[in-house]
Amino acid sequence: MGRGRQKAKHTKVARELKYFSPDTNYGALERELGGNPRLEEDLDKWPEYSADDDDEVPEDQNETRSA
Repeated sequence: MGRGRQKAKHTKVARELKYFSPDTNYGALERELGGNPRLEEDLDKWPEYSADDDDEVPEDQNETRSA
């Protein structure tokens, strides 16, 4: 007994969250998804972190990955 008021409050909160649509800052979203403008500079500075497709895994490391 007594759960009716609690359930109603939770339903109200859930409904508010479901239909809540905050103001979206599309400029900030575009900057975030636009990527890193200094990517080429960073890759030149740290080439060991570059994800080249022609990189091969040494045989001794290949065995530990499959296990």
